[in-house]
Amino acid sequence: MKTENYIGGKWVSSDSKIDVFNPANGQKIAEVSSVSSANIEHALESAESAFKEYSEFSIDKKQSLIFELVEKLKEQADSIIELLILETGKTKEVASYDFGMLLKALPFFIEEVKRNYGETIPDYSDDHINIISHQPVGVIAGLLTWNFPLLNLAYKLGPALATGCTVVFKVSHHTPLASLRVAEVIDSVAFPKGTVNVLTGEPKLVSDTLANSTIPRLLTTIGSTFAGKKLIEQSATSIKRFSLELGGDAPVVIFEDADLENAVEAVVNLKMANAGQICVAPNRIYIHESLYDAFIKKASELIKKYHYLGDDEEGLELSPLVDEASVARLEKICDPGKHKGSVVLGGKRVDREGYFFEPTIIKDLPENTSLVCDEIFGPVLPVFSFCSSDDIYAKANDTEYGLSAYVFTKSLSKALEAEKRLLFGNILINTVHYSIQLPHGGLKQSGFGKDIGHHSLSDFYDIKRTSIKR
Repeated sequence: MKTENYIGGKWVSSDSKIDVFNPANGQKIAEVSSVSSANIEHALESAESAFKEYSEFSIDKKQSLIFELVEKLKEQADSIIELLILETGKTKEVASYDFGMLLKALPFFIEEVKRNYGETIPDYSDDHINIISHQPVGVIAGLLTWNFPLLNLAYKLGPALATGCTVVFKVSHHTPLASLRVAEVIDSVAFPKGTVNVLTGEPKLVSDTLANSTIPRLLTTIGSTFAGKKLIEQSATSIKRFSLELGGDAPVVIFEDADLENAVEAVVNLKMANAGQICVAPNRIYIHESLYDAFIKKASELIKKYHYLGDDEEGLELSPLVDEASVARLEKICDPGKHKGSVVLGGKRVDREGYFFEPTIIKDLPENTSLVCDEIFGPVLPVFSFCSSDDIYAKANDTEYGLSAYVFTKSLSKALEAEKRLLFGNILINTVHYSIQLPHGGLKQSGFGKDIGHHSLSDFYDIKRTSIKR
């Protein structure tokens, strides 16, 4: 298992190390090398050099390399998934989904590039032929977070390799092992040395160095809104573009005509998946007063079917939080003395090894509590009732974020009104549905740009106009 940084086609060690822990038991499982500023500059220069070669590859040549990479990743699937489980505390089902997105994204984007057609523009005087074409933007610098290490890698690596860009990615110091294992597999494929560089290190050092450099043309991150703001703030050494998938505060609106069983199952299972550490997880649940008590009862019954990862039980599994700091943060915000609500279920850390927190439902909350205004990133469901006279869309939109929103109703008119009035990049009606071909991204302080879907390719291409005199 490699624990060094992958730079310019070589494994680079350093004296400074970062400890990696298993969230399921709190035990140290590895230590990885932490990059220096010089290492980061070397990675950027390697990517810049590789771009001159890789950007000239034909689609067929890139496809051949990408398909070879996919096949080799499939051969290593079991070992990579095991590393994901070890470093993230994920259930096998969620870890397999995380890894599987890499296998989907790499071939998806090379196929999309084949359909990224140019165009001709009519000439008003008929004196010229005007052609629009695309070329890869150059070096991509990315900062990836820990909650879905390989899904996050897939969202950025897929379009970069397909378009002909080269990359320098900083993976999370919490969960670097599976990503470094993927880098090992990349190293076995004949990409030009420096096409892909994978770094681990102190977040601020890496972020500031990447942002300050004049080499990257695109800065991209999946992380908090605070991290996105700091990345922009540090980047003014040159004109760069951004693709930012940032924080979420997802509302759920359950109308009186909703299929309650479907709503409960969708909301609870999405919230409990990955212990709520998902940017699109439900964060505020607004339930029509006629269904309010029934929702709480049914949600509580479903939550009680979950058991903690590692228990010798069959059925639904709840994974741990990423670290001790996350458990302490949830303990604080779930303290009734802080939020002034009523805890229906849970609300405490679990008395066992690892970073587990009880699945929680809290009702009767004031609207200005941090459980409403901030992204929870844990297995905690704040629930609210509303009546027909309330402007429920105003409540749902009352947040600085705008990533995902969920609505449950049998009414087509309500569904269409939700599409029009909700200020979110992803609006899901009677479902939880995310897929590689669907553009994913937020509005407002949840960032800009799209991950996945063919729309995301626009971030990785420059548009050129050529006019030829007849």
